[in-house]
Amino acid sequence: MKWKSLAATMMLAALPFTAQAVEPDEILDDPALEARAREISKDLRCVVCQNQDIDSSNAGVARDLRLLVRERLVAGDTDAEVMEFVRARYGDYVLLKPPFKLETYALWLAPALLLLFGAGTVIVVLRSSRARSVADKLSDDDERMVAEILTAENEVSS
Repeated sequence: MKWKSLAATMMLAALPFTAQAVEPDEILDDPALEARAREISKDLRCVVCQNQDIDSSNAGVARDLRLLVRERLVAGDTDAEVMEFVRARYGDYVLLKPPFKLETYALWLAPALLLLFGAGTVIVVLRSSRARSVADKLSDDDERMVAEILTAENEVSS
C-alpha cells in the first residue's frame, strides 16, 4: 500500500513540470511576441511525442521548433507565415489540425471508419447470437423427452 501512495505522490509532484516545457532562455523579452509564440506553439505537434504540442513537450526537437517559431517572429513574420514556414519544412504532420486534403484524408476519416467498423462488428455478433439462440430451442417432442428423462432420474434417485 505504501508503494501506491508513494507512486501517486510522485506523479502529482511531477505535474507542474510537464505543464510548461518552455525553458527560461527561450522566452522572448517582448510579452506580445512571447504570447504569439505560445499560441503558435500550441498548434504545432511535437514530431517525437506525436499528440503533444511543442509548447508542453520536453523533447529536443520540440525545443528546436519553439526556438524556430520565436526566431521567425523576431524576424517580423506573421503568425500565418510562421505556420507556413514550419509546415513547409516538416509537412502537414507537424500541424495538430492538418488541412482536409487528399494526403490527409486518412487522418480525418480513420476514426469515423473505425467507429463504423466496430459498430458493424457488434451488429453482426448480436445478430448471429440471436439466430443461434433461436436455433437452439427445443421442439415440443424434444422438450417432452427431456421432461421424461428428468422425471425418471428423479424417481430413481428418490
